[in-house]
Amino acid sequence: MSEGRKTRILVADDHLVVRMGLSTLIEAEPDMEVVGEAADGREAVDMAMALRPDVVIMDLMMPHGGGVEATARIHSALPDTKVMVLTTYSDSSDVKNALQAGATSALIKDAGHDILVDAIHKTALGERVISPEMRKASAMPSPVESLSPRNMEILGYVAKGFNNKEIAELLHISRDNVKFHLKVIFSRLGAASRTEAVAIALSSKLLSP
Repeated sequence: MSEGRKTRILVADDHLVVRMGLSTLIEAEPDMEVVGEAADGREAVDMAMALRPDVVIMDLMMPHGGGVEATARIHSALPDTKVMVLTTYSDSSDVKNALQAGATSALIKDAGHDILVDAIHKTALGERVISPEMRKASAMPSPVESLSPRNMEILGYVAKGFNNKEIAELLHISRDNVKFHLKVIFSRLGAASRTEAVAIALSSKLLSP
């Protein structure tokens, strides 16, 4: 971030009072500005793509995709935009999933003013900040252990040679949804292609030959 430029922040939360409170707090800081407010996961992704903020403050429990999926989409499309999860659920597995999906930091919503402001600054610089209450929940499993049942289902179809269109039809989901799950699978397995992902899954005994 260039010296003298304000940190541009997008606030994503489905509660209007929370969004207003965060925006008021941020706007009081001389080196920060709120460039947008989103009320759900889909809107958070759309606004992030349009505004390209430095930091997205992301609630996890939102309609239309939720914070974890929104985080994954933003991280994939805008790697320079940092996501800071802000949630009331300190022991939620969603915290772990959001960090795996690309979130930089995670704080509980009742964090103090100074802690929150400091965390935004550090997150904008790419430094990870995690509330002490969340450390256990955010402990990262091995990539292999972190695949969801849906990830595994799609990986199984990939191993059988099905393409994205066929998988989407079999599972009654969109092709974009299939692509999203494949990105998550590739990221968590450290694979660069479908073939490599299947090979890793076979060698790890995630899949049977």
